[in-house]
Amino acid sequence: MIVEQTLANLRSLKLRSMAAVYDQQLGAPSAQALSFDDRLGVMVDAELNAKNDRKLQRLIKEASLPEVVLLEDLSFSNSNGLDAALMHSLATGDWVRRGLNVVLSGPTGSGKTWTISSLGTQSCRQGFSVLYLSAGDLYDLLKRAEADGSWPKVKRRLIGYSVLIIDDFGMAPIPAEHGHVLLDIIDKRHRSGSLVIASQFPVSKWHSFFPDPTMADAVLDRIVHQAHEIQLKGESLRKLQGKNRPLKRS
Repeated sequence: MIVEQTLANLRSLKLRSMAAVYDQQLGAPSAQALSFDDRLGVMVDAELNAKNDRKLQRLIKEASLPEVVLLEDLSFSNSNGLDAALMHSLATGDWVRRGLNVVLSGPTGSGKTWTISSLGTQSCRQGFSVLYLSAGDLYDLLKRAEADGSWPKVKRRLIGYSVLIIDDFGMAPIPAEHGHVLLDIIDKRHRSGSLVIASQFPVSKWHSFFPDPTMADAVLDRIVHQAHEIQLKGESLRKLQGKNRPLKRS
């Protein structure tokens, strides 16, 4: 009766993994040979691991990454320009803790989205909150927020993430009416979080994306001067995959 009540209490406290391990121990003779401290330690570890896994799944879902990519699955070579030492350094998450940014450029199909997805996934694994948006989706979000009056809420949301990822920067023009809004977001994030920005255009071309040169100076000063820069190169991965794909027989 006491055992059944203990299991019920653990489940009531939402310690379901702990309850499951306790139940397993009751039916395992080998577990009975362990000390109380050892058995308790196993149960606590199981609950903590389950809690961390649930948090990771929640962070990844909220991040809206196009792909869930592990950093250890990336390919490092001179041909693609991806530096293993830098990526292993980024894997520690220290750049997020220090509020640094990552800017990434490269031709179409060179693996930009794949690489920034790996940074997003790894940041989630480190326990940081992440949000991925294409530049076009970001501008649409700002436009809708202005139209329905939800701008303060959207602003707090975009500033609140530990890592904000903006993909395809420069593919859509920055709306003149939202340039100051983008500056405001980046200025606030400059003090509280990190940015990851990917573009098919080199950083030297980013100044021309802005409707106002003064605004461009202000935004880029906050992004680029505290950023790790990655320049991908090489032939399109999609083209290479197409070349390696066997031909269909008619």
